Amino acid sequence: MQLNNLTKNNKKKIRVGRGIGSGRGKTSSRGHKGQKSRSGVAIKSFEGGQMPLYRRLPKRGFKSLNKKNTAILNLSKIQNILDKSKDDIKNTLNLKILKDKNFINKKFIKLKILGTGEIKKNIEISAHFASKQALSKIEKAGGKISLIKK
Repeated sequence: MQLNNLTKNNKKKIRVGRGIGSGRGKTSSRGHKGQKSRSGVAIKSFEGGQMPLYRRLPKRGFKSLNKKNTAILNLSKIQNILDKSKDDIKNTLNLKILKDKNFINKKFIKLKILGTGEIKKNIEISAHFASKQALSKIEKAGGKISLIKK
C-alpha cells in the first residue's frame, strides 16, 4: 500500500441540480420558491426581524484617514537600545537604523523623541520631532539632535 493512497479523499462530490435520478435534482435541496431559493441572494446579518446585532450595539470612535505613522521613543528606550547593541550602533541613530535592527516596526515613517528617562552616551540622533525636555537631556549628555523637516 502506498502513502498517497491514504491521503486521497474517496468521497464522491455531490453534484446538485443534475436531474431527477441524482437525488438532488429539481429544486437542488433549496426547498420551494422564496428568497433563499434564488441565486445571488445572501441574507447576511438578518435575524428574522429582530433588531440585528450591528444595530443593537453602540457605535464608537472613528478611524482617521490621514493618520501619521510616527514611532515614539523615550530616552530610556534609546539608552536600552544602546546598551543592548554595544557595537552595532556607533554614534548615530535614525529611523532607518532602528528599522534595520528591528527595534521598531517597518510601518513607521516618522520618528519622535520624548524626554522620559535618562541618556548617558553622547549620540547624534536625527528625528522628525523632539520634545524640549529630550533636546536638553541629549545636549546635556554631550550628544546632538538634528530635526528633519518634511
